[in-house]
Parts: sequence; structure tokens; C-alpha cells
Amino acid sequence: MPVRVVESSAPSQVSGASTGHALPPACTLLSVGQAFAGTQNVSSVQKDEAWKVNVRIQGCDLDHGYLCGTMEALNVPLADTPVVTFWEGEVVDTKNYTFFTGKWEATPEDDIRHWSKFPSFVPLLSQVEVDGGKSVDLSSYPYIFMRWKEQYFVNVGIDCGLTIAGFYYVCFSCVDGIIHGYYYDPNSSPFQKLELKSSNEGRSGFSFSSYQLQ
Repeated sequence: MPVRVVESSAPSQVSGASTGHALPPACTLLSVGQAFAGTQNVSSVQKDEAWKVNVRIQGCDLDHGYLCGTMEALNVPLADTPVVTFWEGEVVDTKNYTFFTGKWEATPEDDIRHWSKFPSFVPLLSQVEVDGGKSVDLSSYPYIFMRWKEQYFVNVGIDCGLTIAGFYYVCFSCVDGIIHGYYYDPNSSPFQKLELKSSNEGRSGFSFSSYQLQ
């Protein structure tokens, strides 16, 4: 979901890591067509504000650490209609991607600071500080860590007064489908919190090698 513009930079291309171990556990709640609903807190020093957010997974290829979807913000003050963006995600599986982002203006210190916001990450902290978590076995871990990077606005122009220059650090619970996330953009309010729960809306989408919006 887009956040307020301060100073924005162009998004970087997605890239991955080359070494690692087993994939995160398969999870039926993290699959094509699954919908989530909740809020993003976009509070600043001047104002406390939360936007209602809907997310739907449109594509998923966990073998390559990839997923994508749409994010809809329903009550954005600067927009006359709900704002929809398309995002692509990197699954931290230590095979394709590690906990170190390596782009989008995020340093390893930024990574550690944001991942540490998730209690489920704390047991992994010491090893991640050493090598980004390359030697961590996540195959049976009940949480899946991801980065979501919005790529473009679906239904509004880039002059809408919002930005998608940053990205989300995301933690997904395989037990109950709850998603927590924190938005990172050096030019926006820090630690904007995303909270989503799995919903029972109709499922639709696609998977594997080719993608298009439904």
C-alpha cells in the first residue's frame, strides 16, 4: 500500500541470493487467491492515522522464493477512490533470498532493526547478524519472512500524491495466517505497521512461471 510522499526514489530490480538451505514450510494459507484484510498505521508526529487494507495473493512460486499480489487501501485521505497497487515479494528461504535486503536503500543495520520488531525473529538474530541467515534452517519454522515491494499503481496515476518507493518487511504465521509488517522508506514515517488477517473471500489467481492481473 502506498504511503505519503516526502522524497522518493525509483524502485530497484528484484534480485536474489545464490546459496542456502531448505525452503520454508508449505502453508495452505499462503497460496494463490488467498485474501487478507486489516490496517496499516501511517501515524506521524503530527497525526495518528490508519488505513484499511485488503491484500490478495495473485501468484506464488515458493521454489524460487517468489510471490505477488495486489494491495488495496480503502480510506486514503489524498485519494477519491480506493488505491490499488501491484506488489512482488521475496520469500526469505536462505536459498533464493536471505534476511539481508541488499537494495532499496536498506542496509544490514536497517534489516536487523526491522526484522527484530517481530518476536518470532529473535531466536534467529545471532545467526542472521553473522551471515544474513544463510545457515539457518527454516524448513520447519512456523513463520515465513518476506519482503513485499510495490511495483506500480493499478488504478491511479503516479501523480496521485502517494509513493511506493519503499518496501515491507513481512512476517507470516503459518498457524493462523496472520501477517505483520513494517514499511521501510528513508523518506517516510518510520515503522508504519501493517496488520492483516486471513479472510474467507473467494479465491482466484495463478501460479508458477507467468503472471497477469485478474
